[in-house]
Amino acid sequence: EVQLMESGGGSVQAGGSMRLSCVASGPYVSIGWFRQAPAREREAVAVVTKNGNLEYGHFVEGRFTISKDSVRNTVDLQMNALRPEDTAMYYCGAAEWDYRLNFRGYKYWGQGTQVTVTP
Repeated sequence: EVQLMESGGGSVQAGGSMRLSCVASGPYVSIGWFRQAPAREREAVAVVTKNGNLEYGHFVEGRFTISKDSVRNTVDLQMNALRPEDTAMYYCGAAEWDYRLNFRGYKYWGQGTQVTVTP
């Protein structure tokens, strides 16, 4: 089975940086980072497939970078120039096919890690 575990969340001031890490095991085709704030829908932040296709949410605007570390078996998200509106629970998600940025296609989820960006 696919198992995912996130780490790296916390609190940072606006303009700061944060790095999230997802330890992933099991078979999947697409994996990425998603987020959900109170009273808002879950949305994709960044996804990557096993053959290297990358996509970012429209709000990223060049601030974030997703990468895979084959030695550590992790999918990492480097976030720079953080804004208060980036505050959300961040989840690692994986899918059995390339659903791109459609979070509804992702079957496997970690427990989430909270990211809080203060003014």
